[in-house]
Amino acid sequence: MTNLLAAAAFFVLLHLLVSGTRVRDALTGRIGQGPYMGLFSLASIGGLVWLGMAFGDARREAWNLAYWDATATTRLIQLALQFVAMLLIVPGLATPNPTSVRQEGVLDRPDAVKGMLRITRHPFLWGVALWALGHLLVDGDRASIVLFGALFVLALFGTASIDAKRRRALGATWDAFAGQTSNVPFAAILAGRQKLSLSEIGWWRIALGIVVWGVLTWAHPLLFGVAALP
Repeated sequence: MTNLLAAAAFFVLLHLLVSGTRVRDALTGRIGQGPYMGLFSLASIGGLVWLGMAFGDARREAWNLAYWDATATTRLIQLALQFVAMLLIVPGLATPNPTSVRQEGVLDRPDAVKGMLRITRHPFLWGVALWALGHLLVDGDRASIVLFGALFVLALFGTASIDAKRRRALGATWDAFAGQTSNVPFAAILAGRQKLSLSEIGWWRIALGIVVWGVLTWAHPLLFGVAALP
C-alpha cells in the first residue's frame, strides 16, 4: 500500500504543484522551455509506469480489502459514464485546443472557439474525471480507490491548474478566450455565451469516440481480466 500511495502522490503532486504553478515558471526561466518539457515528460511517464506497477502489486496484497462491490445498476451507470467519457476524451484530443501542450497558437485563429471547446475548454480532463468516477463506482477495493481517486482529483484540479498557467503566460489573450468558454462542461452554453454544434465537433470524431468505447468495452476482459458488461 505504501508504494501505491507514494506513486499516486508523486504523480498528482508533480502535475498540481509543478506543472501548473510558479515552480514551472521558475524552472523554465532557469533551464529553458525545451529542457523543462523533456524532463517533465520523462518524470510523467516514469510516474505513470510506477503508478501502474504499484497498482498491480497492491491488488494482490492481503490489505486490499473491498468496501463495496459492483452491482447490475452500477455496472450500467459505469457503461454510460465511460460512453460519455470517450465522447469527451477522443474528440477532445482530436480538436485543436490552446489548453493543450504547445497549442497556444490556436488562440491566434479567428475561429479558436469551436466544436468541443464550445462545451468545455478541458474536454480531455473532464473525460478522464468521468472515466475515473465510473471505475470508482464498480471497483471498491482499496487499491482501486487510491488509483482512480488520484486520477479523479488530478483531472478535476488539473483544469484549474492549466487555466492559471495559461493566464500567467498569455494574459489578456487568455482572458478573452476564457470569457467565451467554460471550464465546467456546458456551462458556457447554458449561460448563452456559446451554442452546441455537433457538426463543428465533427461526426468522424464522435464516431471515433463511440468506436473506442465499444472496443474498450469488448476487450476489457482481455486487457484487464474483468468484464465491463453486466
